Amino acid sequence: MTNFREVTTQELIDRQKNGALVIDVRPVDAYNGWKLKDEPRGGHIHGAKSLPAKWAGYMDWIEIVRHKKITPEQELIIYGYNRDSAQKVAESFEKAGYSKIALYNHFLDEWANDETLPMEYLPKYRQLVSAEWVNKLISGEKPAEYDNDKFVVVHSHYRNRDAYLSGHIPGAIDMDTNALESPETWNRRSPEELKKALEKHGITADTTVVLYGKFMFPDNDDEFPGSAAGDIGAIRNAFIMMYAGVKDVRVLNGGFQSWEDAGFEVSKDDVPKQRVKDFGAKIPANPQLAVDVPEAKEMIAANDAELVCVRSYPEYIGEVSGYNYIEAKGRIPGAIFADCGSDAYHMENYRNVDHTTREFHEVIENWKQNGITPNKHLAFYCGTGWRGSEAWFNAWLLGWPHVSVYDGGWFEWSNDPNNPFETGIPKEKVKLDKD
Repeated sequence: MTNFREVTTQELIDRQKNGALVIDVRPVDAYNGWKLKDEPRGGHIHGAKSLPAKWAGYMDWIEIVRHKKITPEQELIIYGYNRDSAQKVAESFEKAGYSKIALYNHFLDEWANDETLPMEYLPKYRQLVSAEWVNKLISGEKPAEYDNDKFVVVHSHYRNRDAYLSGHIPGAIDMDTNALESPETWNRRSPEELKKALEKHGITADTTVVLYGKFMFPDNDDEFPGSAAGDIGAIRNAFIMMYAGVKDVRVLNGGFQSWEDAGFEVSKDDVPKQRVKDFGAKIPANPQLAVDVPEAKEMIAANDAELVCVRSYPEYIGEVSGYNYIEAKGRIPGAIFADCGSDAYHMENYRNVDHTTREFHEVIENWKQNGITPNKHLAFYCGTGWRGSEAWFNAWLLGWPHVSVYDGGWFEWSNDPNNPFETGIPKEKVKLDKD
């Protein structure tokens, strides 16, 4: 075992100013802001990149490193909650040909305690919870950042109860995404329908709802409106619940995969839903979260708004529609690109290899390159609303002040022959340059 050089707090500050890259190997939840060791301050060292020690055991670890643009020429300073985890990652770097490696072992006893040292965190990290947090909740404990006496854990799926019955978090009920959105339009259901659906599932405006999904596909992936199973369906449900007026919506970071990775108990019980009499608020309580066609058209022409296309590049330029049930190919004129990933069924540009939400600094950087910034009203859209909802959730977690989902997306837009569309590579990004 190599004895890597250890640096002091002041040395880390000095080396970082001179270009050294700081690597945080703690769980992504700690990086986002959760105080997993009861430290005085949550979050990560300013400028650090997230590379959890857990990932060092993955076969494609070096590909993850390259994707994060961490190169052998860079000086690396690695830190975690303990020396062993930092050492483990340092050894992986050394085996991959990295030579400028040092360890910082004073995060808990110095950095997290000193308010003069810069820290960063995801503004709404509380709504993105860990498997450990959920386990405490269902065990009758009071997990951190929770002050309620009623909760519902929801296993989200799309027409696939087998995904739920084959194994789920104990006590979780299942919810088909069709309960909250119409399979004819893929749009959110009417206020009256949402009220009935939420009450049927035991959810009121004051219920803490924890949502997650499982990456389990049926034989025919074409049935799905997006990257269908897994957390994208959970996030789609989360968006609609927040639009309706549920005040405390949480998403399990990494979905059922995180639960399994943590080694917690799995249940196959069919948990009955406990109907409630009244949702307790007028629906929608947060109508500003959703945009429909009239407002979408206004946003296209506005200087302080953008329609953000969360689709793959082949969809964006009109090579493919993305779906077997959407014939039209192209994009909404003036929409700016926020690449989801490889196709309509994946969100890899917003996800880590273990399905947790991608490091938020990387999401921000990718958006900035296309002119997606927090000073405008942003309405995210995709083919049917699923991928748009996940991108919107990222922006909402960042605390960006005016973000929405254009719910109808390309499916609704392209069904009206009077709506204009574009194909091909954009000649120029007019809206990006006009300001």
